[in-house]
Amino acid sequence: MARVVFIGNFRQLAGGDTEAEIAASNVRDLLRRLGERYPALAPHLDEGIALAIDGEIHQDALFSPVGPDSEVCLMPKIAGG
Repeated sequence: MARVVFIGNFRQLAGGDTEAEIAASNVRDLLRRLGERYPALAPHLDEGIALAIDGEIHQDALFSPVGPDSEVCLMPKIAGG
């Protein structure tokens, strides 16, 4: 199972958990399963997030693969100007 690390306010929305083990084949599946496990986090997953899979940052990549030994860091999407 992939290890998901919660960064920033996502920790609070995940009930104080700093990480979770989730079985998923891609980002879309991972986000769905996270929303089921952490209902307070679910609405924020649709608003736009950034995540790093094994150290590589992905944005808007629902079909990016997630391996069983992957580390996924979930963080608020960064906006710039």
